[in-house]
Amino acid sequence: MRLSLTKEPGLVRSSFTRPVLVALGVFAASPTVPAQEEPLAFTGAHLIPIVGEPIDGGTLLVHKGRILAAGAADAVPIPAGARTIDVAGKTLMPGLVDTHSHIGGIGGADASGPLQPDVRIHDSLNVRDSGFMRVRAGGLTTLNIMPGSGHLLSGQTIYVKVRKAGKIEDMFILDAGQRPMGGIKMANGTNPQGEPPFPGTRGKAAALVRQQFIKALEYRDKLERAGDDPDKRPARDIGLEAVVEALDGRRIVHHHTHRADDIITVLRLQQEFGFRVVLHHVSEAWKVADEIAKARAPCSVILVDSPGGKLEAAELIFDTAPILERAGVLIAFHTDDWITDSRLWFRMAAFGVRAGMSRKAALEALTLNGARMLDLDQRIGSLEAGKDADFIVLSGDPLSVYTKVEQTWIEGMKVFDRSDEKDRLYATGGFGAGHDQEPYFCCFDHDQAVQGEEH
Repeated sequence: MRLSLTKEPGLVRSSFTRPVLVALGVFAASPTVPAQEEPLAFTGAHLIPIVGEPIDGGTLLVHKGRILAAGAADAVPIPAGARTIDVAGKTLMPGLVDTHSHIGGIGGADASGPLQPDVRIHDSLNVRDSGFMRVRAGGLTTLNIMPGSGHLLSGQTIYVKVRKAGKIEDMFILDAGQRPMGGIKMANGTNPQGEPPFPGTRGKAAALVRQQFIKALEYRDKLERAGDDPDKRPARDIGLEAVVEALDGRRIVHHHTHRADDIITVLRLQQEFGFRVVLHHVSEAWKVADEIAKARAPCSVILVDSPGGKLEAAELIFDTAPILERAGVLIAFHTDDWITDSRLWFRMAAFGVRAGMSRKAALEALTLNGARMLDLDQRIGSLEAGKDADFIVLSGDPLSVYTKVEQTWIEGMKVFDRSDEKDRLYATGGFGAGHDQEPYFCCFDHDQAVQGEEH
């Protein structure tokens, strides 16, 4: 059974699917990505397909960027002309899917207002940022890169494959209409509070969001009434266009929220306006798990293993993941990179298991469930015939602290190899690995910090 987000308000609907042996022509990769012309057969690995049970001594067969087959050695014939790669003793699983990342030098909305849906985060991203190499070294292959949470609505997110690229367009994941895929980033709680024009209270924050949604609905109604008559159409507003896409279910709202009362406020607005939402962080979700389950709202969870941070996260507990799992909530983990370094992301699933989460759900939370939250589960997140050949080779069990990511592959192309000295630099963090990278902190004054260093 596969769960996928639908366009009904907050609904996660069950549907049955079966593996296919042909490419799924629903999505399109960047036209600049080189094709993987030679069939590759990875043999002898401990396969973790995510869908189905693990397979010892399994074979993964890939060609032209897609998975042809994944299964036991005797069930996957290797075609003539294929190159065989022996990965005996290794673990092979799907590439990791991060639903919440801030790498690439993000620069989104500014201080001019609390709601800026016209901002497109990909206009600020630098594909040469070393953060992308850090991501590949951690086994992440798909990201939802988002603006920060200092605004009620800080802009449009972008879904990317971390292919080796010369420009950000080469990383885009395109839909069937060749449009880049992405969501909308929203936030509540203390992050977007401030001096006017920003709200000073939670009540005012919700009022501003509600008014923005009403404005977007009125804009949509005017467009519909105008039809094909250009004289009747309102002046184009690219921000309202994005909000309309969210209200129509074509963009998922990715919503930063921590406290239990803030989570309920998001669900209240979701029920009122009918947008699809993924709740992010949800430090106090364990207090309102039944309400989240009733709303069928997926949760993108972060678990941190160090003290400090914001007061809203003071009651974050590792038990959140197993509590949500038992309540029937769809769960994914995210890095919020730099909050959790992409190279250390496996430990988040391990924390969940330690607190009582099932191993199956924990591994799904790194892969297939994240794909579901990005409307990409027909393409990525599991090792199934017809899906993209995004996978990683590990030295051991994914939940072991001793395990290393040895190779990362995207669409049949190797993008990270730990045995390569240049790649290993980014995996280990040696001198020069982060020369162009600065930590992302929501409350960090860079200029003041630099002045302090100078004195």
